[in-house]
Amino acid sequence: MRRSNFALRLQPSLLEELRKAAEAEGVALNQLINVAVAEKISALRTEEYFRQRARRADRAESLRILDKAGTGNPPVKGDELPLDWRTASGQKKAQTKRTRRFKKAST
Repeated sequence: MRRSNFALRLQPSLLEELRKAAEAEGVALNQLINVAVAEKISALRTEEYFRQRARRADRAESLRILDKAGTGNPPVKGDELPLDWRTASGQKKAQTKRTRRFKKAST
């Protein structure tokens, strides 16, 4: 892997926050900056990818497909929502499960 140097001018307060974040994450400042830049580039590329896909989309065809969704496919046991799905605790449980799943997938 080719490495290059780049002089980066940061506001002192931002640099201090970066140092704190790197220490809290247990990584080098350079590594934290590299990961942050990679994440930003990934987000920008993903945004552009979806914009291109949206330009190619056929709205009428998409709506036709959605109109057919569920036709001839009745609910089966296990499809029902939990009884507490409308309560705050039910929503919090669902959020906790999603968070755990995300953390597990990203490790």
